[in-house]
Parts: sequence; structure tokens; C-alpha cells
Amino acid sequence: MSDPVSASSRVRRAYEDFLSGIAPADDSVRSLVRDSWARSVSRGVNPGEAVPDDDTAAMSAAEFAEYRAAHPITAVRPLVQSLMLDDIADTGVVVALTDQAGRLLWVEGATDARDRAADINFVEGSLWSEEVVGTNAPGLALAVDRGVQVVGPEHFAGPVQQWSCAAAPVHDPITGHVIGVIDVTGGREVAAPFALAAVRSVVAAVEREMQSRAVDLADPTTFSPAPAGARLSVLGAGGYMWRASGGERSLSRRHAEILLLLQAYPEGLNTEQLALLLAEDGVDPVTVRAEISRLRRDLGTDVVASRPYRLTVELTSDVSEVRDRIAAGSDLGGVIDLLGRGGLLAESSAPGVVELFEELREDLRSRLIAQGEVTTLRKWTSSTHGRDDLVAWRRLEHRLPAGHPDRAVVGGRIRLLDKRYGV
Repeated sequence: MSDPVSASSRVRRAYEDFLSGIAPADDSVRSLVRDSWARSVSRGVNPGEAVPDDDTAAMSAAEFAEYRAAHPITAVRPLVQSLMLDDIADTGVVVALTDQAGRLLWVEGATDARDRAADINFVEGSLWSEEVVGTNAPGLALAVDRGVQVVGPEHFAGPVQQWSCAAAPVHDPITGHVIGVIDVTGGREVAAPFALAAVRSVVAAVEREMQSRAVDLADPTTFSPAPAGARLSVLGAGGYMWRASGGERSLSRRHAEILLLLQAYPEGLNTEQLALLLAEDGVDPVTVRAEISRLRRDLGTDVVASRPYRLTVELTSDVSEVRDRIAAGSDLGGVIDLLGRGGLLAESSAPGVVELFEELREDLRSRLIAQGEVTTLRKWTSSTHGRDDLVAWRRLEHRLPAGHPDRAVVGGRIRLLDKRYGV
């Protein structure tokens, strides 16, 4: 395995020779990079500047905002965020989305990382094509139409040589045309081979998403995304449903679990927290991000925000309504019927959902025992959840008037439970 330090020194010597008019040795620098250097010189790129002035790329702030919002790569930004940003949050790396000309539409990452990137004018709105900046990953990926990695001194502009970057082009699924690039820019960590593999993986996911949307757009019955408000139903016998102004959609159990958990934690959950709430041993973070991406595809990109994951729509659910009725002490008999149906609360093994179910049952039990209403106590002690509740049976016995024919039956059940549990 070659020494990265010596390899970098070899490339730097080749770069200096190249600028001096000396052709680098064939084994000193990759042909991909050497050819890009040659194109950079032929186009008059100044190697001493990070981003030379380029008046043809000038665009007012308003024009840029309008252009960026309408660009097709912006529509998949939430997917890129969910697949990449959690992993780079504290690494000093930024993720960029460009248009087909190399203009940076979005630059995302921690504030300090974006501030450092701004020192080389790697900011939203700047043009990072090979024609303007010389050899760099976004520009080179566009020039050769494939994923590339540019490490340190392989950059043509001297001020950029402290950075490394990996980028791959994104293609329109219908026309096949390049619509932009996804790029990761940072320090030594981006020089590792896995960085380019990670970018290619995200690009593949993005292109699959765009293909899916293209199919959906051709179907007039497709659910309308980004509802202003919605309702989640998970307790009925008809499956798990999402209903909004644009229509209704059936949900998988996993998506119903995620939505229910995000409603229960309005402050938001990070990837690790959500993973632990979905499975006893956690779920792989990549799996969590993929499920969020599919959820956004199905319900609208603006339904769930990232970092942390949180709902951005006003969501009601039959579970939240049950909680409200218990808190108000109203129609507790109806609540017993709802919980008796099971639905997601009974079917899910996700620890977070199991905990929600246990909390609801305990709140309901405490409320109905405190109220001491005979009809409700009868229903509870006849239900799956309350038939072995010794405290509830004793409360019912206490509330039945002396001489009531059911007191004997209730007393018998209490003696049976006493014997069973050794009370």
C-alpha cells in the first residue's frame, strides 16, 4: 500500500513541474487529473486564485433564490440530507448540491465547516465548474460525467489544495441528461476511498427517487404531497391510514410507527434515538434514514424535517385523541373499546410504541379506578387489559351496593385472583 504522504508529495512536485512547463512523469499523477490540469491551462484559469471572477455567472440574490427553488435537484435535497448530514454533522465536512453548470445551489454542514469553506468561496451561488476554478471534484465530475475524487494538490487552484472532495453527477431519469452534482468537500477524511463510494451510493438513491417520482407524476391518482394538516389512524381494523386534504394513503407498519413516535416527541428525535425506539437492539442508522426517505416520498418531502427528525405538519391521530379523552375523564368506556381493538399499539413490538401503549393503559386504569363508575369498571374488568386487575375488581366490589346480585360473582373473582397471585 502506498504512503499517502509520499503520494501527496509526488503529486505536488508534478503540479509544480506542470506549472513550470515540464510534463509530469506518467506515474506521478493520475491521467484524469493531468488532463484536467491541461484543460484548466487552456481555458486561462489562474492557479493562484480560489475562484476567479466570472461575470457571466453573476445572478442577483432574488434571481438565485427563484432559480434554486425551481431546479429539479432541490426536490431531492431532503433525501440527501437524511442520507448524509447526520453522518457528517461534526466532521468538518460540507455537502454541496450543484446545478448542471457547477453552480453551488446548496452547501450544508456544521456552521464552522461552512465558514471554513467560505474562505475559498465554496458558498451557495458560486460557480465551481472546471472552466472557472480548474480541477475540482464538482467541475471534473461534470466534465467527464462520472464520479471522481480530487485529493489535496490534485486541485488546480493553489488555495483549494488544503481540501479534498468527492463528487458524482446526477442524471434525469427520463432524459438521461446531467442535472447537477452531489459533492462532499472536507479535509483528510474525504481523501479516503469510501468517500467517493458514499457519494455514489447517495446519487444512486437520488436517481431511484427521481425515477419513482417520475412514475408517480404520470399517475393522476397519486397522493398529493406536503399536506397542511393530516390525521393518522392506527387503532382501527382497516390498517394504518394517513389522511390529508389531498386524499388518503395506506401506511406500512414501520411508517405508522415512525409517525406515531414523532407525534409523541414533538421536540424531535435524532437518528440514534429513533433507531432505539423502533427496535430493542436498535435499527441500523442507514435503515432509519432510508425509511424516512421513503416516508417523504410517499407523503411529501415537507412532512418530516431533519436534524432532528420532527413533524412539520399539524398531525392528529386516534391515539392522541384517546390520550385527550383519558386526561379529560370522558367516555372511558369508548376508550376501552378502542384499545381493545388492538391495531398498531397491540401489534407493534417497537419499544417506543410498546411504551406508549403501556402509558395509555396505565393512565386509563388510574382514571377509571379513581372515578369508580360501575359501568366503566365492569367494561374494564371484562376486557383483555383489565380482567386480571385485582385493584379494579376490588373497586368494583366496593362500588356495587350491598345485596347486588353481581357482588357474589365479583367476590369470587377477587378470591380467585388472590389465590393466583398469592395476595
